[in-house]
Amino acid sequence: MAIGERIRFIRNLRGMTQKWLGQAVGFPQKTADIRMAQYECGSRTPKEDLVNALANVLEVSPLALRIPDIDSDLGFIHTLFAVEDIYGVRAEKQGDEVHIVFDGSKRTMDESIFKMLSAWADQAEKLKNGEISKDQYDRWRYTFPAEDTTQIWAKVPSKALSDMLVEAFKEDIK
Repeated sequence: MAIGERIRFIRNLRGMTQKWLGQAVGFPQKTADIRMAQYECGSRTPKEDLVNALANVLEVSPLALRIPDIDSDLGFIHTLFAVEDIYGVRAEKQGDEVHIVFDGSKRTMDESIFKMLSAWADQAEKLKNGEISKDQYDRWRYTFPAEDTTQIWAKVPSKALSDMLVEAFKEDIK
């Protein structure tokens, strides 16, 4: 989610109009809504001082507005917060573990996202059970969706299916 989309999302969450928010950060009344619309649609990108002012008025961290840098701890957690906003996920503790839960019964998540996450979980389970190697798992992740055989976008049939078809054709030829 781009910075403009985050601004719009949080502004709407707070029940603010573009005009009100624009005026609250110092834009003239006459152009406040136009300026905010430009930022929200992405035709303009707010500078650091404006991001800080918006965050202050919206009562959020500036990190909640920026496009997160997942290479930092704070950027990563704000990425997960954005995923929560967009897809309705949640964090749960189970004993000493923390789990990110993508609930397929919640219609806030696009079904294709849930299918992709399910495919990922299936591959992770195969790795855990020793059915595939770490190299196979990494290849699946880094070429996704090209080698995923669980979805309609798969470009390559699974080895098991391919072997089965070859054997079936061999018997038909005999």
